[in-house]
Amino acid sequence: MNMYPVIAVIVIIVLIILLSSIKILREYDRGVVFLFGRFQAVKGPGIIILIPVMQQMVRVDLRTMVVEVPPQDVISRDNVPVKVNAMILYRVIDPEKAVIQVEDAREATSQLAQTTLRSVLGRHELDEMLSEREKLNADIQGILDQHTDAWGIKVSNVEIKQVDLEESMYRAISRQAEAERQRRAKIINAEGELQASEKLMQAAQTLVEQPQSIQLRYLQTLVEVAGEKTSTIVFPLPLDLLEPLLGKLKKSAAETPPAP
Repeated sequence: MNMYPVIAVIVIIVLIILLSSIKILREYDRGVVFLFGRFQAVKGPGIIILIPVMQQMVRVDLRTMVVEVPPQDVISRDNVPVKVNAMILYRVIDPEKAVIQVEDAREATSQLAQTTLRSVLGRHELDEMLSEREKLNADIQGILDQHTDAWGIKVSNVEIKQVDLEESMYRAISRQAEAERQRRAKIINAEGELQASEKLMQAAQTLVEQPQSIQLRYLQTLVEVAGEKTSTIVFPLPLDLLEPLLGKLKKSAAETPPAP
């Protein structure tokens, strides 16, 4: 009986088993090795040789992963319905926990991010969602990082990408912004009027205390009017300017003897 075919088959089977026991892990991969179902070690990168049947390996990627959080319906604290989506960046820092403590690290992180997003944003008003995104991102990241630490996962960044409102809310916000701009314009105008009235009151007080300044003001006004292209100028002459001249005329008239 020819045994060469049988030997050849056995050799091929052995080679296949040996080749299947050799694993090559890249620089960003780690292998969580189990011996008879019990955790043994975390190995890699490089060549890993496993004992067939006795050892099994789960490959874990250590690179930063991106999780897109689908749009979530959120009711803000001031009862405004919005749709919010976000992006989560995380990476595995403990391969053993990422394999043993959670079934699917990526799916678990995504689900936790959705519930955390709704919970955190629901405690804030719409204006805070639109103007304080950095603070909200930090709050969500802190909560996620605290929960995923038991899974050997580090959440490195959270970004709220978009806050969508209904069309009616956009119109309401536009009207509110326009009303706010008008309010500020009226306040600025009122403050300007108040400052101008205070300056005018100070000027009037100065003119009352120093009558000579009134004459200087009249002369300045005459200079300004003279520069305009007008044919006739009617300008009231204050009596204060004539009082010295009238006084001299009265004095000279009193000193002059009557004609014979």
